[in-house]
Order: sequence, then structure tokens, then C-alpha cells
Amino acid sequence: MNHPLLLAVLSLLCPVGLLYSSERPEFTDYCQRLEHEIQGRKHGFMAGNVSYYVGGFHASWKLIEDETIGLTHPFHHDLRSRGVGLLESKLTGTEHTGVGNDFSGWEFYKDTRVLYGSVIIDGETFKHPKPSSMLWRPDKLICVYELEGVTIREEKFIAVNDAAASIITSSKPIQLRFDGHSFYHRNSVSSSAALIGNRGQNAIVITEGGEVKSRPDPNAPERIGPCVYSGMTTVLTCSRDLTKTTETERDDRGVQHYAFTVPCDPQGTVVAWAMHDQEKDAVKLARDTIAHHQQFLLAKTKEMNRLLNDEIPWFRCSDSKFVDIYYYLWSLYLMYYIDVEEGWEQEPHTQTAVNNFLGMHRYDAMFQIKVGAWTQDKAELAYGNVLTWKHLTENGRYRETANGIRMLSDNKGISWHSGAYGGETSEHVRGAWQIYQHTGDVTFLKKCYEGHFRKLFWERLSLFAMNSFEVAEILEEMAELTGNASDVAHWQELVRRDPEHIRRMFDDRWEANGISNYFAGPSNGMTMTNAFWAMRSEFFPQDYARKMVQAWALNRDSGFYGEFFPLAMSKQAMQKFNTPVDHSFGYTPDTAYFTLDGMFRQNLVKEATELTLNHIENYNWSEKWNIPVAPEAYRRDVTLFGDQYSNFNAGKILLYLEGLAGLAYSVPDKTFTVQPALPEAWDSMEVRLPVDGSWVRVQYSHDGVKVDGLKDGWKQLTN
Repeated sequence: MNHPLLLAVLSLLCPVGLLYSSERPEFTDYCQRLEHEIQGRKHGFMAGNVSYYVGGFHASWKLIEDETIGLTHPFHHDLRSRGVGLLESKLTGTEHTGVGNDFSGWEFYKDTRVLYGSVIIDGETFKHPKPSSMLWRPDKLICVYELEGVTIREEKFIAVNDAAASIITSSKPIQLRFDGHSFYHRNSVSSSAALIGNRGQNAIVITEGGEVKSRPDPNAPERIGPCVYSGMTTVLTCSRDLTKTTETERDDRGVQHYAFTVPCDPQGTVVAWAMHDQEKDAVKLARDTIAHHQQFLLAKTKEMNRLLNDEIPWFRCSDSKFVDIYYYLWSLYLMYYIDVEEGWEQEPHTQTAVNNFLGMHRYDAMFQIKVGAWTQDKAELAYGNVLTWKHLTENGRYRETANGIRMLSDNKGISWHSGAYGGETSEHVRGAWQIYQHTGDVTFLKKCYEGHFRKLFWERLSLFAMNSFEVAEILEEMAELTGNASDVAHWQELVRRDPEHIRRMFDDRWEANGISNYFAGPSNGMTMTNAFWAMRSEFFPQDYARKMVQAWALNRDSGFYGEFFPLAMSKQAMQKFNTPVDHSFGYTPDTAYFTLDGMFRQNLVKEATELTLNHIENYNWSEKWNIPVAPEAYRRDVTLFGDQYSNFNAGKILLYLEGLAGLAYSVPDKTFTVQPALPEAWDSMEVRLPVDGSWVRVQYSHDGVKVDGLKDGWKQLTN
């Protein structure tokens, strides 16, 4: 696998893919900069390629279980299943969901119990102590425990080989007792797990198996079938001899329980976990991690710092918390990258959430694709965000409506898709075009167009926020560039684009259903921010945009300005629509991105900058904890809701780069455009970014903008 983290193995002294120029920023230890206290606030989260770790358990930010010594919830998730089961769909035709879709049980890590540690001091046992401190960093978790005058310190990490490890040191000699059991889920029906002790490898080896209840098809009953880990091997090992103290027991459900006790002292004890389809590979991964734990931890830190230093645009401004938020959001975006190289998962791509079903989501990809366009190594970090969806199109897995619209599912894996369809894939065309603008790579464009966009939209173009005019224009250009010029006339006929028609499409929706100064108003009165999203179209009338922003965005009485900006639903609509779901999603990150992006595109600089800072500061920074956060949502009462490490926030990265910095560039045209929007509250701002093999530096002040580092032949455009 060519996952970014694997590039660091055995290459600690060899820089990978760096660009050197006078404008290249100096190295910053972002892992150290982003280190912050999460004990009692968030669960622990770590990511490898197909391995993840959740430390403790918070149910929608409510503390249910504290993290403890050892490895509580490491889990393997290579997208072979959407949840806990591996059943095949019973649907026929293009809506067959494959093998592995599951409408329940996707948060299965909650039911894992791997290595829960207890501490024995002078004969007294302290069962599963909670940390006095738990520090989160992109590369590891650092936990500290204070017990009876003894200080215990852990560094937990997922190694570059995808095994998880914990390096534990104690200020005085103590005993550590670890317990756990084989995989068994709340939806499990039976377990067929087998356990052996491998003395030669100092390991506990478990062959996982069993049956679970799952629901692979929408609107269909539960069925019973193999669990997600059927046939896989779990290996647990330690740097100390665990074989002399290992105790095992099989309960009446078939679940295999185990425990062992080992010493710990200032020299340290290391425990490791690994999973693999092949037993010998799982054993090797775990034992290699024990043998080379310090080198592997150093490699993980080095690689995360490489990604944050060399693969993304450098950002600074006069308010440091906005810098921390920027790099925190990027770190999550990069941590979620997965590269499986099996079935419908052939390309590396980012994902959305750990405290939910992993995988990329069709809707979220609308902005996650565009974020990838700003990375340096776009073949590794951008292309797959578009091309991973092509597998569904090529394999005829979509819903086709009577009028010819073909819609893809919400998310997908190796051999399954979710069976929850929508039309937002048309917005992927705009993201793919931006990647092409940032690379000039016609081969990539050809892969997007042939067998995917062309097939998906040939009969009818699906719509998202009035994007059809731009998307049709891009499809024309793609056809021309990829050697399919004969398709151009078809796209011209598919979407009418004469100026009179375009204007009428907007005029007809203005103040619809009698809602004043509002676009495409619904008949039921549920006024939501999606009215603003159409402002992202270059054809949206600017006079409408100004009126709508003044009447609704800045309106604290009945509009979208709540405790901060924006409410997902206007205060006017909130009085009528007040179900528990409505209350849970009071503020959401996607609505903020699409809403604010539209304001920037309409050149409403003053309003867009002020509202962007207001949103990011209130949504992605905890004033109480003085740390960055990335919640899935806030309830209407401004309490935190949903996932704690949500890449649903990725669109905010675009608000920095395309909004506040106003950046755009085209490698084919050799143009670099700056439309700055320096907030009045900031004295300065600076961005450095890799463009066409060189670093470009853009400095912003209230006196103007200075651009350095553009290659010869490039033209700077400043609006």
C-alpha cells in the first residue's frame, strides 16, 4: 500500500518530495504545536492507514468511559464493511448494495475490549485508572497517571506499519495487569473465536469469527451473517514475557477472554496490537513494533510533520488561535487518508468521521475534493477523492430515475455501497476541474471524464445549488481536452445556457412562496442556509446576494445569526420546526462553508470576512478549554453534538485559502490570482503554497498584497 505514512518507514533521514525555494517556510514541529489536553473533554483518537484508535468513549461529547492504561479500542477498518456485518445485498439491478453494507453497527469500536490495564502497587490493585492528563497530538496520545506517589506515563501511537502500541514507563517498579476479549458486538449472535498462546513469539493469537445481525438493504429486515472480522487474526504482544502469567477463558457465548501481568519500571514496558487477514503477518507486525517501537514512533512523528510542513499551504495571521485551528483541521483531513487497493477502493482518499461510519461521503466530498486540490502531491492526496467514486459508475451501481438522472450512494467501500442516493456528484465535476487547474494533468482529467462523469451525466445532469451552468461548461471543456470533442455538442444541448434563460432561472426563484429577500423559498417555510449556497454560482445576481445577506445573514432576530453565525435553520423557521433532530443540528460545518463561500464569491468582502471569523472562532475553538475542536454539529442551545473529530469541517480550510486569502491559480494558463479579504480585526496574514513545483509567498496587510516566488512566465492577477 502507498499510504502517506508508509513513506516514512526506514527513511528517517531522507526527505520525501520536498520543494526547495527561497519562499519555502522553515520547519515547524506541528505535532508539538497542536498538543493539547483532552482528558474529560474528548476521547482519544489516532489513525494509521487501515487501523484506528479511540481511547475511552464519549457518546456525542458525553463522557461514558475514561481512557485507561494500555490499548482500549484499537480497531481495523479497511472498508470491507460499512459496519459490523458482511452480508450480501438481496436487491437486484443497479441498486444491489454489494457485500458489506450495514445500516447498523458502524460504531463497532465501542464494543471492542483489547488491553485494559490495571496497576498493582505493593499488592493493591487500581483497576483501569483514568489519566490525570491525556494530551492529543496528530502523531500520538500521551497519558499520565498519578497513583500512590507513582507516576506512570504512556505514549500511544499507531505505527507506520498499522500496528498500535503503548510505551509505558513508571517512576517506581509496579505490576501491570491487562485484560480483554475477542471481538463481540452488541449485534453479535455467536462467537467462533479461537485463542492460542504463542510462546515463541511471546504473543496471544486470536482467530476472530462469529455471526452478527446486520441490515445490508434499505427498508429491509435484519439478517444474520458473518461478522466484519471473520477469519482475521488479532495479535497481542509485549516487550516483557507475558506467557508465564497469561490466563484464558471461553465463555458460554464463545467469546475468548484473556489476561496477563507484567512488570513495569523506569526502563519501560511496551504492549502492541495488530490485525491482519494472515496470522503470520499479524504476528510480524506486532513483534516488529515491539522490537522497533522508538524508531516507529519517531517515523510517525516525522511523517505527520512532513505532511503538515510540506504537503499543505503554510498559513500565519496575527491571531494565533486561527493558525492553530487551520493546522488542526488539516491534521484531521490528513489523518483520515486511507489506501486499501482492493475492489472499489483502489485510490487513496480522505474520510469523514471515526465516531460514525468511516469512508468518504458523496456529499462531504464536494468540499473535501477541493481541499485536496491545495496539497502538493496531488496524485497521492487529491486524485483519489474524485476517482474513488468512478468504481460505482463503471460497475453500474447507482439509482436511475425515470427522467434519466443517475445518482450515486452516500458512501462506499471495497465491495459495498450504502444504498442512500443523492445528486451532489455533479459538484465533484467542479472539484475535479480545480485539481486540473492546479496540475494541468490531462491524464487525470481523462480518467474522471471517460467512464465516470460522461456516463453518469449523459442523459441528465443532477443539480446542486444551481451549479448546472458551470458544470455543463466544465464538461464541455473536459470533452475537448480529453479527445472527446464530439461530445461537446451534446453538453451544449443538455443544459440551456443563453443569458436570458440563465437570468430567468434565478429570477423565477427569487422571493418564491412569498418569502421576502430570499432565494428559492420552500412552500413549507423551512428557511435554511441552502438559499445562500446558490450564491456560489457566478451567475447569481449580485443585487439579490446583497439583499439576502442584509435581510437574513446579519439578522439576529429572525434570520440565521444565532449565538454565532450561521444557524442551519433561520430563527423564523426554528419556531415551527423543532423536532429533536432539528435541535441536534442547530449549527453545522457544511452549511457554514457553503454559505460563507457564496458570500466571498459575490465579493461581499466585509460581510464574508466578519462572519467567517465569527463562525470559525465560535465553532472550531473552545474558549472554555482554550483548544481547537472539530465537532459534527452544535445543538441549538450551543452544546456540542455528534462526532468529536469530524472531517465534515474540511470546508473551513477553503474559507482560509479561497475566502480570506482569495487565492486561485491555473497551471495550464500560468495565472496566479489574489482577491484578498484581510479581516479588519487582523493586522496581517501570510500564505505560502506549493505551485507548479515551487513555493509562492503571499503577504497581506491593510496597505496591500505582495506576491513572491512565481516562476518566470506566470502572470499575477490581483482583484
